[in-house]
Amino acid sequence: MADVTVNEAYDGLGATFAFYAAVLGRDSIDDEGMSLLATVHYGDHYDNAFWNGRQMVFGDGDGELFHRFTVSLDIIGHELTHGVTEDEAALMYVNQSGALNESVSDVFGSLVKQYARGETAEQADWLIGDELLTDAVQGVALRSLKAPGTAYDDPVLGDDIQPAHMDGYVRTTSDNGGVHINSGIPNRAFYLAASALGGHAWDRAGRIWYESLRAPQVRPNATFRSFAAVTVRQAGVLFGAEERQAVSEAWREVGVAG
Repeated sequence: MADVTVNEAYDGLGATFAFYAAVLGRDSIDDEGMSLLATVHYGDHYDNAFWNGRQMVFGDGDGELFHRFTVSLDIIGHELTHGVTEDEAALMYVNQSGALNESVSDVFGSLVKQYARGETAEQADWLIGDELLTDAVQGVALRSLKAPGTAYDDPVLGDDIQPAHMDGYVRTTSDNGGVHINSGIPNRAFYLAASALGGHAWDRAGRIWYESLRAPQVRPNATFRSFAAVTVRQAGVLFGAEERQAVSEAWREVGVAG
């Protein structure tokens, strides 16, 4: 296909499908072989990509701050994972449950990229949208799982205000209660757990988060604390004491008791 945007969307959907199938044994978004569809060149210089409940939609970016949104594999994985979360846990898109919704998408968006590159937890950059920002932006990505709050500091975009610990939790009525802000806390918890366990992050940490998302104990109004407790439990059930301890300690380090 001559349209690079179409090719990138096709490849990104395929890479995400392959990750879920090979690593987690999941057959597409709904685990029933759902076809992955996408619309590209949405709007006029539209600065976003989103999952609309049925398919992916990609904007071309404004060319000043953002490149085309198909260029970033972790963004594609992030958005498709919203469909997985909707199917498995239906996390309400507000406050802590909404921040968990965003965090799960960041986690698996990052893992899709790491899997495609064959990277270990140590080798990974743990950035979301690092290919997306133009050279005009003072920043490296949209978000950092490793170091929330450090992704950008730009006169136009503003500062990355994501907290990395509950001490910095932002209470706000904007952004549906800070879903894109406070997701930094569970993001860092996953990074810490994956780093402590080592190797490929999708092998143990990713499996723990995925099975936790599917667990009946995770309710639509889940909090950081309730989700953390499920991940700690799943770590012990799926693997053992070492993994349980690593996950528990990761949550403690970000101020969440699991």
